[in-house]
Amino acid sequence: MAEATPVLLTTADGRPLKEALAAAQSRARRRAFLLVLPLLLFVLLTFLIPIGYMLKRSVEHDGFSASALATVAWFETNPNFDPANPPEEAFAALVEDLARMQSEKNTGMAGTRINYSVPGSISLFKAGARAAKDLKPPYKEALLALDPEWGKPVLWLGMQSASGKYTTEFYKVAADRKLTDEGWARGDDKQRIYLYLFFKTFLVSGIITFICLLLAFPVAHLLAVLPMAKSSLLMIFVLLPFWTSLLVRTTSWIALLQEQGIVNDLLVGLGLLTEDGRLTMMYNMVGTIVAMTHVLLPFMILPLYSVMRVIPPSYARAARSLGATSWTTFRRVYLPQTLPGIAAGSLLVFILAVGYYITPALVGGADGQLISNLISFHMNKSNWSLAAAIAGMLLTAILLLYWVYDQLIGIDRLKLG
Repeated sequence: MAEATPVLLTTADGRPLKEALAAAQSRARRRAFLLVLPLLLFVLLTFLIPIGYMLKRSVEHDGFSASALATVAWFETNPNFDPANPPEEAFAALVEDLARMQSEKNTGMAGTRINYSVPGSISLFKAGARAAKDLKPPYKEALLALDPEWGKPVLWLGMQSASGKYTTEFYKVAADRKLTDEGWARGDDKQRIYLYLFFKTFLVSGIITFICLLLAFPVAHLLAVLPMAKSSLLMIFVLLPFWTSLLVRTTSWIALLQEQGIVNDLLVGLGLLTEDGRLTMMYNMVGTIVAMTHVLLPFMILPLYSVMRVIPPSYARAARSLGATSWTTFRRVYLPQTLPGIAAGSLLVFILAVGYYITPALVGGADGQLISNLISFHMNKSNWSLAAAIAGMLLTAILLLYWVYDQLIGIDRLKLG
């Protein structure tokens, strides 16, 4: 019996169907790629490239290595030198570099780089550069006679640390490490400010997230169970803060919460407070928490509402018909179904709270400042590389939090509204 010849399926124009389907899928993929290309370029130019530059800046600084070529070369050939007693050759190379810095007018750049790990180095380098051309050998005795600070081990360790273009020094400073005569060590209590601010920032962000959850849960539930007409009206009030400037909302809290503000005046008028017993709710942590909770509350309501509105009411009725109490119904039936919204809202609010710096700067005062305010300070007035290192540590913590969320809840269950 002869074998049946397989039938070749073709399109109307005679092309094989398999080939036509492959071509159609290829066109669909190209069309989809072209549609998302503008967004991809936007994210690349405004998000990924700046973050990459920030991370690069956190480990890169050539202020000293590009100016002190002879000293850098000596460090490369003598990596295990004794910082307590550098040889004459090291001082000779340093004097040569100081003279060159004076002629090229880049002493300040080199001194500033060393000053990041050894405070007071700028003035030392400037004085040394001015006198370098008049110094005679032996250069070690000449420099030490000029200023005994040139013989300190911590200075030579700082120059060795700065002799490379790339360094982890800024991350050590951001982790409250201090360069000493024996190397990098933990700073004393007064110098450990960065890790304290990290802890304070995450603690305050956690408190704000918890308060937002407590306030947002009943509001989101009300939005989910009300008739559409009333729910839409209430939703307008939820979204109203988005139509108001953040600066206006923040400064409004100043008028409300300051000692001579509306809230204190009302409490004094009701006799709950005396004129001398007005509450201090502004320019401290209280003001920061209140203002940031108000700003971030909608970001918790919307994810919760998106989850609650699709929960069938029949589940709760069935549980109560089987004898469950209202609390048991809420705890074992309703609450588990809202967990994706709770997790998504908490993640969103927490990440936004960690990065806020305008609101703490306006209403927090010295006591209400967070790590973002310190990053802003270093970016504007102090040390870009240190600011980038602190931001890099903050970014790492946020990515770790995101990973934990993915492990516990799953990114595919993320519901943001």
